[in-house]
Formats: sequence, C-alpha cells, structure tokens
Amino acid sequence: MTSSSRKIGPVLATFVVANNMIGSGFFLLPASLAQIGGVTALSWLLGTVLAIVLGSAFARLARDYPNLECPADYVQPALGRDMGFLATTLYWLSSWIGNNAIAVAAFGYLVTLLPLAGNAPAVQVGGQIALIWLMYAVNLLGPKQVARFQSLCVVVGLTPVAVILLGGWTQFDPALYEAGWNVSGRSDAAVVFSSLAPIFWAFVGLETGAMVAGVVRDPQRNVPLATITGILIAGVVYLTSSVLVMGIVPAAELAASSAPFAVVAGRIFGPWAIPIIAAAAALKATGTLGGWMLVTGESGARAAQRGYLPALFGRLRTNGAAAWGLTVIAAAMTAIACLTLAPTVGGQFQTIIEMAVLLVTMAYVAAGLSLLVGTPARRPSTGDRLLGLGALIACALLLASSPGRMLIGALVLTALAWTIYRFARRTR
Repeated sequence: MTSSSRKIGPVLATFVVANNMIGSGFFLLPASLAQIGGVTALSWLLGTVLAIVLGSAFARLARDYPNLECPADYVQPALGRDMGFLATTLYWLSSWIGNNAIAVAAFGYLVTLLPLAGNAPAVQVGGQIALIWLMYAVNLLGPKQVARFQSLCVVVGLTPVAVILLGGWTQFDPALYEAGWNVSGRSDAAVVFSSLAPIFWAFVGLETGAMVAGVVRDPQRNVPLATITGILIAGVVYLTSSVLVMGIVPAAELAASSAPFAVVAGRIFGPWAIPIIAAAAALKATGTLGGWMLVTGESGARAAQRGYLPALFGRLRTNGAAAWGLTVIAAAMTAIACLTLAPTVGGQFQTIIEMAVLLVTMAYVAAGLSLLVGTPARRPSTGDRLLGLGALIACALLLASSPGRMLIGALVLTALAWTIYRFARRTR
C-alpha cells in the first residue's frame, strides 16, 4: 500500500494523463491530416468529445477498482475470464504495434539532422529499427532509468515546440488555411467521420489516469478530475497545433514532409530553427517510445502473471525490467516496421495508427460493457449504465470510421487470439 505522503495529487495526475497522450501524434499527425485538409479540425473536436466520454467511463471504473493494473482487473469480475483475456491481450497488442508509429515519428525528425536520404525506404526502416533496439537497451536498465530518461525528453523536447505554438500565430495566413480546408474531394461530413480513427490515436492513453489510481490521493475525486482535464489539455494542444501548421505551410508540402513542425519553424524563424525543432521533436518522440515500451513490457508481464500470455513475458530482471518479454516485443516491432513501409512517412504512420486504434478500441468496448453489466457485488447504478452506454457508442463510432480491411483484420486477429487461448487452457 502506497503511503498517503507518497501519493500524487490532481495536478501531477493530470500531467501524467496529458503527457501519455501528447506524443508522436503531436509531431506527425499534421503531415497525415494535411492529405485531407483543415476540415479535420472538426474531427479533433468530435474526437475530444469521444475521448471525454471514454475517459469518464475509465474514471468510474477506477472508483470501484482503485488498485487495477490491467484491463482484466475490471473486465473479468463483470464479464468473465475470456473477456478479461481479450481486453488485456488486445490492449497489449495495440501498445507494441502503436510503438512503431512513435518510432516512425521520431526517426522522421531525426533523419532531417543526418546526412541521409530520408525518403529512401532502406533509410526509413533502418532508422526505425535502430531506434526500437536503442530504446530496448534503455529499458533493460530498469523502470527508474526509463522514467528519468523520459522526464529529460519531455522537458527538453517540448520547450521549443511550445515556442512555435505561442509565436507562430504571427505567421498564420487565414487564406492559406481556407485554401487547404478540404483537399480530399469528398464532402466535409464524410471526411470528418473517416478521420476519427487516425485522430483518436492522439487520445490513446486516456485510460492511464485510472491505471494509476492506486497512487493518487483521494482517487474518487482526483482520478476523474485528472482524466478529464488531461484530455482537454491534449485536445486543445492538438487542435491548436493542427490549425496553426495548416495556416503556415501549404497542405501538399506538409503531406510530403517527415518533420512538419521543423518545416513550420523554418517558415516562422528562418532556416536556423529547423535543426533545433527537429532535434527537440526527435528527442521527445524517442522518450515517448522508451516510456511506452516500458508500459508494453509491464502490461505483458502482468498479463503473463494472470495466465493470459506465456510465462516468458512475466520474467523480470532484478532491476524490474521485463527483459525476455521486451526482446520478443522488439523483434515483433522490427517485423511491423518492415511490413508497413510506405512511400511517405505520413503514409506509414497512418497505416500503423489505424491498426493500433482498432485494437485498443476493441479493448475499450470491454470497459463499457463492464460498467453496463456490473457484478453481483457491485450492481450498476443509472450513472454507470449511462457511462457504459456512452463508451459503447463512442467505440462504435470509432470502429465504423475505420477502413473495412483493417476492421476485418482486427476481428480475425481477435478470433485467432481467443482460439489459441481456449486451446491452451484446454491443453493445460
């Protein structure tokens, strides 16, 4: 039990939630969304609303399960062990698949500082793989060292970018933004809806407030406060940055860039600012990659301890590092980097985040169902049912907005994972 003096208050808890969301999406989504246009600002607004609904559902679950460590802790009591397995496994899969998107963003900025051909496929995939294994090595040092590294990356990485967000409005051109409002050739409504899934990548991590409820003072009050405030902070930052960059740099140029914020910095301050912003963004994204690899290793270890993954993933070194599980994860991420390689960094990034968002949304479905159904010991109140229903509606919108081929692939993967799990249980 964590003593009260060592628990964190609402302000720190809010920054935990916000920091876990403000990552690779902040630095590379402008390039992906520039292929569509400024109309995606409406998608940001809708995505923020859906994130608040889902965040409220997780905050309510944290009230009943203040010491939860993984999805199974709140799913299994209400829906049974099989659903606990699916929620935990899908969340774990989405974490390490999504880590590839962070590697794409980090190297997209880093390559602008190196004497390399950034558009060459071999350079792209080689750089991403190098970053994956570098962060794997950092994680072997243990969770404490990863946390220190990530803290450094947050402070150093976001400071110059904050200068752009504050000072860039002097260069904002409303006419340029209006000209790039919708370059997709589809209706505004169709674009807003189809952009929901990739945009929601920016909000993955909204559940972390609930996941750390055990170290938060007065969790019944502070976890909901931290979750909603953290989501609002992330939503405002993402919406503001997306509008800003599309009013400074033409959409076509943004879409072709692997480092959109560096391009914007060059337009605002001059060429000297490009390497500074590129270095800051690369450092922040690299720190995010290291932090999320830690989360993936830890969640894999907890899943193994509950019998959902092979025992190999639950083996920890004396410093707390999930070394064996991280080795498998890094190898799988290497394979994903090769399989998703695309002509542009933005295209590869979008493919990966669509996969990750689909899987995590299916895990979020279990949270909504858990609130809706309740348990014999905790019968759902009217508020529980309304939040559960709201979460399910939000998930349905996200799933419906995803590409059909991706949705089919996610369903096949889910069915395959459940079949293997049932076969393994029967064998044991």
